[in-house]
Amino acid sequence: MPLTNTHQRYGGVTKTFHWLTALLILTLIPLGWIADELPFDTDTELARKAWLFSLHKTLGVAAFFVAVARILWALSQPHPGLLNADRRLESFLASLVHWLLYGALVIVPLSGWIGHAAASGFAPIWWPLGQNLPLVPKDTNVEHFFGALHWAAGRVLIGAIFLHIAGALKHHIIDRDSTLRRMLPGTPVIGTLPPQHRSKAPLLAAVALWAATFGFAAVVSRGDAAEPATAPALAQVSSEWQVQQGQIEISVNQFGSTVTGQFADWTAEIDFDETSDMGKAGTVTTTIAIPSLTLGSVTGQALAPDFFDAPTFPTARFTADILHGSDGYIAQGTLTIKDQSLPFAFPFSLAVNGDAAEMRADLTLDRIDFGIGDNVNDENTLGFAVTVKITLTAQRGE
Repeated sequence: MPLTNTHQRYGGVTKTFHWLTALLILTLIPLGWIADELPFDTDTELARKAWLFSLHKTLGVAAFFVAVARILWALSQPHPGLLNADRRLESFLASLVHWLLYGALVIVPLSGWIGHAAASGFAPIWWPLGQNLPLVPKDTNVEHFFGALHWAAGRVLIGAIFLHIAGALKHHIIDRDSTLRRMLPGTPVIGTLPPQHRSKAPLLAAVALWAATFGFAAVVSRGDAAEPATAPALAQVSSEWQVQQGQIEISVNQFGSTVTGQFADWTAEIDFDETSDMGKAGTVTTTIAIPSLTLGSVTGQALAPDFFDAPTFPTARFTADILHGSDGYIAQGTLTIKDQSLPFAFPFSLAVNGDAAEMRADLTLDRIDFGIGDNVNDENTLGFAVTVKITLTAQRGE
Protein backbone atom coordinates (compact mmCIF):
# COMPACT_ATOMS: atom_id res chain seq x y z
CA MET A 1 0.00 0.00 0.00
CA PRO A 2 1.56 3.33 -1.05
CA LEU A 3 2.18 5.86 1.70
CA THR A 4 1.12 8.92 -0.29
CA ASN A 5 -2.22 9.91 -1.79
CA THR A 6 -3.21 9.88 -5.43
CA HIS A 7 -6.16 11.60 -7.05
CA GLN A 8 -8.08 8.33 -6.63
CA ARG A 9 -6.82 6.73 -3.42
CA TYR A 10 -5.69 7.60 0.10
CA GLY A 11 -2.17 6.58 1.06
CA GLY A 12 -1.06 4.73 4.16
CA VAL A 13 -0.10 7.88 6.10
CA THR A 14 -3.50 9.50 5.55
CA LYS A 15 -5.28 6.29 6.56
CA THR A 16 -3.18 6.05 9.73
CA PHE A 17 -3.97 9.65 10.64
CA HIS A 18 -7.69 9.03 9.96
CA TRP A 19 -8.03 6.00 12.20
CA LEU A 20 -5.75 7.35 14.94
CA THR A 21 -7.87 10.51 15.03
CA ALA A 22 -11.05 8.43 15.12
CA LEU A 23 -9.70 6.36 18.02
CA LEU A 24 -8.76 9.46 20.00
CA ILE A 25 -12.02 11.32 19.37
CA LEU A 26 -14.26 8.32 20.05
CA THR A 27 -12.35 7.82 23.31
CA LEU A 28 -12.39 11.46 24.35
CA ILE A 29 -16.11 12.10 23.88
CA PRO A 30 -17.42 9.43 26.29
CA LEU A 31 -14.47 9.98 28.62
CA GLY A 32 -15.31 13.66 29.01
CA TRP A 33 -19.00 12.94 29.49
CA ILE A 34 -18.35 10.27 32.15
CA ALA A 35 -15.87 12.49 34.02
CA ASP A 36 -18.32 15.39 33.99
CA GLU A 37 -21.17 13.27 35.35
CA LEU A 38 -19.22 11.60 38.15
CA PRO A 39 -19.94 12.80 41.71
CA PHE A 40 -17.18 14.19 43.92
CA ASP A 41 -18.71 13.87 47.37
CA THR A 42 -15.93 11.74 48.84
CA ASP A 43 -12.17 11.68 48.69
CA THR A 44 -12.21 8.62 46.44
CA GLU A 45 -14.85 10.06 44.12
CA LEU A 46 -12.97 13.34 43.75
CA ALA A 47 -9.71 11.54 42.98
CA ARG A 48 -11.44 9.35 40.38
CA LYS A 49 -13.14 12.34 38.75
CA ALA A 50 -9.89 14.32 38.60
CA TRP A 51 -7.99 11.31 37.22
CA LEU A 52 -10.49 10.91 34.38
CA PHE A 53 -10.41 14.63 33.61
CA SER A 54 -6.61 14.56 33.55
CA LEU A 55 -6.74 11.62 31.15
CA HIS A 56 -9.29 13.48 29.02
CA LYS A 57 -7.15 16.62 28.92
CA THR A 58 -3.93 14.75 28.19
CA LEU A 59 -5.48 12.78 25.34
CA GLY A 60 -7.07 16.02 24.12
CA VAL A 61 -3.65 17.67 23.82
CA ALA A 62 -2.43 14.58 21.96
CA ALA A 63 -5.46 14.80 19.64
CA PHE A 64 -4.65 18.45 18.92
CA PHE A 65 -1.10 17.66 17.81
CA VAL A 66 -2.30 14.68 15.76
CA ALA A 67 -4.87 16.95 14.09
CA VAL A 68 -2.26 19.59 13.26
CA ALA A 69 0.06 16.93 11.82
CA ARG A 70 -2.83 15.46 9.84
CA ILE A 71 -3.76 18.84 8.36
CA LEU A 72 -0.16 19.62 7.43
CA TRP A 73 0.11 16.23 5.73
CA ALA A 74 -3.19 16.78 3.90
CA LEU A 75 -1.94 20.13 2.58
CA SER A 76 1.05 18.36 1.03
CA GLN A 77 -1.02 15.66 -0.67
CA PRO A 78 -3.48 15.49 -3.56
CA HIS A 79 -7.05 15.06 -2.34
CA PRO A 80 -8.78 12.00 -3.82
CA GLY A 81 -11.86 12.96 -5.79
CA LEU A 82 -15.41 12.22 -4.67
CA LEU A 83 -17.01 9.11 -6.12
CA ASN A 84 -20.39 10.88 -6.14
CA ALA A 85 -19.22 14.24 -7.48
CA ASP A 86 -22.01 14.13 -10.06
CA ARG A 87 -24.56 14.40 -7.22
CA ARG A 88 -24.22 18.05 -6.35
CA LEU A 89 -26.13 18.08 -3.05
CA GLU A 90 -24.38 14.99 -1.69
CA SER A 91 -20.96 16.25 -2.71
CA PHE A 92 -21.72 19.63 -1.12
CA LEU A 93 -22.72 17.96 2.16
CA ALA A 94 -19.69 15.67 2.08
CA SER A 95 -17.32 18.62 1.63
CA LEU A 96 -19.15 20.66 4.28
CA VAL A 97 -18.86 17.83 6.81
CA HIS A 98 -15.16 17.43 6.07
CA TRP A 99 -14.53 21.16 6.63
CA LEU A 100 -16.50 21.01 9.88
CA LEU A 101 -14.49 17.99 11.00
CA TYR A 102 -11.15 19.60 10.22
CA GLY A 103 -12.20 22.72 12.11
CA ALA A 104 -13.48 20.71 15.07
CA LEU A 105 -10.32 18.62 15.29
CA VAL A 106 -8.41 21.82 16.03
CA ILE A 107 -10.99 23.99 17.81
CA VAL A 108 -12.32 21.41 20.29
CA PRO A 109 -8.99 20.35 21.85
CA LEU A 110 -7.44 23.81 21.57
CA SER A 111 -10.39 25.52 23.27
CA GLY A 112 -10.26 22.96 26.07
CA TRP A 113 -6.53 23.49 26.45
CA ILE A 114 -6.84 27.29 26.56
CA GLY A 115 -9.71 27.04 29.05
CA HIS A 116 -7.55 24.80 31.23
CA ALA A 117 -4.61 27.22 31.03
CA ALA A 118 -6.83 30.19 31.96
CA ALA A 119 -8.20 28.39 35.02
CA SER A 120 -6.49 27.55 38.28
CA GLY A 121 -6.08 23.99 39.40
CA PHE A 122 -8.04 20.75 39.15
CA ALA A 123 -7.00 17.81 36.98
CA PRO A 124 -3.60 18.71 35.53
CA ILE A 125 -2.41 17.65 32.10
CA TRP A 126 0.02 14.76 32.45
CA TRP A 127 3.11 16.10 30.81
CA PRO A 128 6.30 17.90 31.93
CA LEU A 129 5.68 21.22 30.13
CA GLY A 130 3.47 22.86 32.74
CA GLN A 131 -0.19 23.84 32.78
CA ASN A 132 0.05 27.33 31.29
CA LEU A 133 0.08 28.58 27.71
CA PRO A 134 1.89 31.64 26.35
CA LEU A 135 -0.34 34.73 26.10
CA VAL A 136 -3.16 33.02 28.05
CA PRO A 137 -3.80 34.82 31.36
CA LYS A 138 -5.35 33.31 34.45
CA ASP A 139 -8.69 34.99 33.84
CA THR A 140 -12.23 33.87 34.60
CA ASN A 141 -13.67 35.53 31.48
CA VAL A 142 -11.16 33.74 29.26
CA GLU A 143 -11.90 30.48 31.05
CA HIS A 144 -15.67 30.91 30.62
CA PHE A 145 -15.45 31.80 26.92
CA PHE A 146 -13.22 28.89 25.95
CA GLY A 147 -15.15 26.55 28.22
CA ALA A 148 -18.35 27.51 26.39
CA LEU A 149 -16.59 27.21 23.03
CA HIS A 150 -15.27 23.76 23.98
CA TRP A 151 -18.81 22.65 24.81
CA ALA A 152 -20.39 24.13 21.67
CA ALA A 153 -17.62 22.99 19.31
CA GLY A 154 -17.86 19.52 20.83
CA ARG A 155 -21.52 19.38 19.77
CA VAL A 156 -20.55 20.44 16.25
CA LEU A 157 -17.94 17.68 16.26
CA ILE A 158 -20.47 15.07 17.40
CA GLY A 159 -22.94 16.15 14.71
CA ALA A 160 -20.25 16.10 12.02
CA ILE A 161 -19.09 12.63 13.11
CA PHE A 162 -22.66 11.34 12.93
CA LEU A 163 -23.10 12.72 9.39
CA HIS A 164 -19.67 11.43 8.36
CA ILE A 165 -20.44 7.90 9.54
CA ALA A 166 -23.93 8.01 8.02
CA GLY A 167 -22.48 9.09 4.69
CA ALA A 168 -19.84 6.36 4.74
CA LEU A 169 -22.47 3.70 5.49
CA LYS A 170 -24.72 5.02 2.71
CA HIS A 171 -21.86 4.74 0.24
CA HIS A 172 -21.04 1.22 1.40
CA ILE A 173 -24.53 -0.26 1.82
CA ILE A 174 -26.76 1.66 -0.59
CA ASP A 175 -24.45 3.03 -3.28
CA ARG A 176 -22.09 0.03 -3.03
CA ASP A 177 -19.11 2.10 -4.08
CA SER A 178 -15.54 2.17 -2.74
CA THR A 179 -15.76 5.36 -0.64
CA LEU A 180 -15.43 3.48 2.66
CA ARG A 181 -13.15 0.74 1.33
CA ARG A 182 -10.53 3.19 0.11
CA MET A 183 -10.01 4.36 3.72
CA LEU A 184 -9.44 0.75 4.82
CA PRO A 185 -6.21 -1.23 4.41
CA GLY A 186 -5.60 -2.42 0.89
CA THR A 187 -6.07 -0.95 -2.58
CA PRO A 188 -9.69 -1.37 -3.72
CA VAL A 189 -10.70 -0.98 -7.34
CA ILE A 190 -11.92 2.58 -7.81
CA GLY A 191 -12.74 2.92 -11.47
CA THR A 192 -13.11 6.17 -13.34
CA LEU A 193 -14.05 9.17 -11.21
CA PRO A 194 -16.90 11.41 -12.34
CA PRO A 195 -16.04 15.02 -13.21
CA GLN A 196 -15.13 16.92 -10.04
CA HIS A 197 -16.83 20.22 -9.26
CA ARG A 198 -14.60 22.40 -7.10
CA SER A 199 -16.57 24.97 -5.14
CA LYS A 200 -15.88 27.27 -2.21
CA ALA A 201 -19.49 27.02 -1.05
CA PRO A 202 -18.88 24.16 1.45
CA LEU A 203 -15.92 26.01 2.96
CA LEU A 204 -17.91 29.24 3.26
CA ALA A 205 -20.82 27.38 4.84
CA ALA A 206 -18.46 25.76 7.35
CA VAL A 207 -16.92 29.15 8.19
CA ALA A 208 -20.41 30.56 8.76
CA LEU A 209 -21.31 27.68 11.08
CA TRP A 210 -18.08 28.11 13.02
CA ALA A 211 -18.69 31.86 13.30
CA ALA A 212 -22.12 31.09 14.74
CA THR A 213 -20.52 28.65 17.18
CA PHE A 214 -18.05 31.29 18.36
CA GLY A 215 -20.89 33.79 18.71
CA PHE A 216 -22.92 31.33 20.75
CA ALA A 217 -19.94 30.73 23.05
CA ALA A 218 -19.48 34.48 23.52
CA VAL A 219 -23.13 34.94 24.50
CA VAL A 220 -23.11 31.97 26.89
CA SER A 221 -19.84 33.04 28.52
CA ARG A 222 -21.14 36.57 29.07
CA GLY A 223 -24.19 35.07 30.71
CA ASP A 224 -21.95 33.03 33.02
CA ALA A 225 -19.95 36.12 33.95
CA ALA A 226 -23.13 38.10 34.62
CA GLU A 227 -24.63 35.59 37.05
CA PRO A 228 -25.66 37.45 40.21
CA ALA A 229 -23.84 36.87 43.46
CA THR A 230 -25.46 34.40 45.81
CA ALA A 231 -25.35 36.90 48.69
CA PRO A 232 -25.64 40.69 48.93
CA ALA A 233 -22.49 42.77 49.26
CA LEU A 234 -21.27 43.48 52.76
CA ALA A 235 -22.25 46.83 54.21
CA GLN A 236 -19.49 49.36 54.60
CA VAL A 237 -18.09 49.79 58.09
CA SER A 238 -16.85 52.86 59.91
CA SER A 239 -13.77 52.82 62.12
CA GLU A 240 -10.75 54.89 63.08
CA TRP A 241 -8.79 53.52 60.12
CA GLN A 242 -10.51 53.07 56.75
CA VAL A 243 -9.25 50.46 54.30
CA GLN A 244 -8.47 52.08 50.95
CA GLN A 245 -7.51 48.96 49.05
CA GLY A 246 -6.40 45.44 49.80
CA GLN A 247 -6.50 41.78 48.95
CA ILE A 248 -7.14 38.50 50.74
CA GLU A 249 -5.66 35.73 48.63
CA ILE A 250 -5.75 32.00 49.37
CA SER A 251 -3.75 29.14 47.87
CA VAL A 252 -4.09 25.39 48.27
CA ASN A 253 -2.38 22.42 46.66
CA GLN A 254 -4.66 20.18 44.61
CA PHE A 255 -3.32 17.12 42.79
CA GLY A 256 0.17 18.56 42.89
CA SER A 257 -0.79 21.97 41.48
CA THR A 258 -1.28 25.20 43.39
CA VAL A 259 -4.77 26.69 43.09
CA THR A 260 -4.95 30.39 43.92
CA GLY A 261 -7.97 32.64 44.39
CA GLN A 262 -9.21 35.58 46.37
CA PHE A 263 -12.19 37.08 48.16
CA ALA A 264 -13.56 40.13 46.36
CA ASP A 265 -15.78 41.41 49.19
CA TRP A 266 -14.56 41.94 52.74
CA THR A 267 -14.50 44.66 55.38
CA ALA A 268 -12.18 45.55 58.26
CA GLU A 269 -12.97 47.65 61.32
CA ILE A 270 -9.62 48.85 62.64
CA ASP A 271 -8.81 50.83 65.75
CA PHE A 272 -5.10 51.29 66.23
CA ASP A 273 -2.74 53.55 68.15
CA GLU A 274 0.72 53.52 66.64
CA THR A 275 2.12 55.49 69.60
CA SER A 276 1.63 52.51 71.90
CA ASP A 277 4.95 50.76 72.50
CA MET A 278 3.89 47.64 74.41
CA GLY A 279 0.92 45.38 75.06
CA LYS A 280 -2.31 46.00 73.20
CA ALA A 281 -2.17 48.54 70.39
CA GLY A 282 -5.67 48.19 68.97
CA THR A 283 -8.41 45.91 67.70
CA VAL A 284 -9.57 44.61 64.33
CA THR A 285 -12.71 42.87 63.11
CA THR A 286 -12.61 41.48 59.60
CA THR A 287 -15.70 40.11 57.88
CA ILE A 288 -15.38 38.14 54.64
CA ALA A 289 -18.21 37.44 52.18
CA ILE A 290 -17.63 33.78 51.35
CA PRO A 291 -19.67 33.84 48.08
CA SER A 292 -17.26 36.47 46.73
CA LEU A 293 -14.54 33.82 46.47
CA THR A 294 -13.11 33.04 43.05
CA LEU A 295 -10.88 29.97 42.89
CA GLY A 296 -10.47 29.21 39.22
CA SER A 297 -12.26 26.17 37.85
CA VAL A 298 -13.00 24.84 41.35
CA THR A 299 -14.90 27.90 42.59
CA GLY A 300 -18.24 26.11 42.53
CA GLN A 301 -16.81 23.15 44.39
CA ALA A 302 -15.19 25.40 47.01
CA LEU A 303 -18.50 27.15 47.75
CA ALA A 304 -20.48 23.89 47.93
CA PRO A 305 -21.79 22.36 51.19
CA ASP A 306 -18.82 20.00 51.66
CA PHE A 307 -16.39 22.91 51.64
CA PHE A 308 -17.24 26.52 52.56
CA ASP A 309 -21.01 25.90 52.33
CA ALA A 310 -21.56 29.50 51.26
CA PRO A 311 -25.40 29.36 51.21
CA THR A 312 -25.51 28.29 54.87
CA PHE A 313 -22.49 30.26 56.13
CA PRO A 314 -22.17 33.34 53.89
CA THR A 315 -19.56 35.10 56.04
CA ALA A 316 -16.37 34.36 57.94
CA ARG A 317 -15.19 36.61 60.75
CA PHE A 318 -11.93 37.32 62.55
CA THR A 319 -12.06 39.41 65.73
CA ALA A 320 -8.72 40.13 67.33
CA ASP A 321 -6.56 42.35 69.48
CA ILE A 322 -3.52 43.93 67.87
CA LEU A 323 -0.53 43.22 70.09
CA HIS A 324 3.09 44.21 69.95
CA GLY A 325 5.34 41.34 68.93
CA SER A 326 9.05 40.76 68.99
CA ASP A 327 9.28 41.85 65.37
CA GLY A 328 6.22 43.82 64.33
CA TYR A 329 2.70 43.07 65.48
CA ILE A 330 0.46 40.09 66.21
CA ALA A 331 -3.27 39.79 65.58
CA GLN A 332 -4.61 37.48 68.28
CA GLY A 333 -8.26 36.55 68.52
CA THR A 334 -10.98 34.23 67.24
CA LEU A 335 -11.50 33.06 63.67
CA THR A 336 -14.95 31.80 62.71
CA ILE A 337 -15.45 29.87 59.48
CA LYS A 338 -18.68 27.96 58.95
CA ASP A 339 -19.76 26.83 62.44
CA GLN A 340 -16.24 26.56 63.83
CA SER A 341 -14.79 29.31 66.04
CA LEU A 342 -11.17 28.75 67.03
CA PRO A 343 -8.43 30.81 68.67
CA PHE A 344 -6.07 32.10 66.03
CA ALA A 345 -3.07 34.42 65.90
CA PHE A 346 -0.64 35.51 63.23
CA PRO A 347 2.20 38.03 62.94
CA PHE A 348 2.09 40.85 60.42
CA SER A 349 4.20 43.76 59.30
CA LEU A 350 2.90 47.30 59.50
CA ALA A 351 4.35 50.50 58.12
CA VAL A 352 2.73 53.75 59.28
CA ASN A 353 3.49 57.00 57.51
CA GLY A 354 1.49 59.81 59.07
CA ASP A 355 -2.17 59.02 58.49
CA ALA A 356 -1.46 56.19 56.04
CA ALA A 357 -0.65 52.60 56.92
CA GLU A 358 0.33 49.52 54.92
CA MET A 359 -0.08 46.01 56.33
CA ARG A 360 1.15 42.65 55.03
CA ALA A 361 0.74 39.13 56.40
CA ASP A 362 1.34 35.56 55.30
CA LEU A 363 -0.33 32.83 57.33
CA THR A 364 -1.42 29.23 57.07
CA LEU A 365 -4.68 27.58 58.09
CA ASP A 366 -5.61 23.91 58.30
CA ARG A 367 -8.86 23.51 56.39
CA ILE A 368 -9.77 20.38 58.37
CA ASP A 369 -9.91 22.46 61.58
CA PHE A 370 -12.84 24.37 60.12
CA GLY A 371 -14.64 21.46 58.48
CA ILE A 372 -13.73 22.57 54.96
CA GLY A 373 -13.63 19.53 52.73
CA ASP A 374 -13.27 17.16 55.65
CA ASN A 375 -14.62 14.42 53.38
CA VAL A 376 -11.38 14.78 51.37
CA ASN A 377 -8.80 13.47 53.81
CA ASP A 378 -6.03 12.56 51.38
CA GLU A 379 -3.53 15.40 51.35
CA ASN A 380 -2.27 14.32 47.92
CA THR A 381 -5.74 15.01 46.56
CA LEU A 382 -6.31 18.30 48.37
CA GLY A 383 -3.75 19.79 50.72
CA PHE A 384 -4.70 20.42 54.33
CA ALA A 385 -2.68 23.64 54.50
CA VAL A 386 -4.29 26.76 53.06
CA THR A 387 -1.94 29.70 52.61
CA VAL A 388 -3.48 33.12 53.13
CA LYS A 389 -1.83 36.31 51.94
CA ILE A 390 -3.23 39.62 53.18
CA THR A 391 -2.25 43.07 51.97
CA LEU A 392 -4.02 46.33 52.66
CA THR A 393 -3.54 50.05 52.85
CA ALA A 394 -5.59 52.14 55.27
CA GLN A 395 -6.12 55.82 55.95
CA ARG A 396 -6.75 57.33 59.35
CA GLY A 397 -10.13 59.01 59.53
CA GLU A 398 -10.60 62.58 60.66
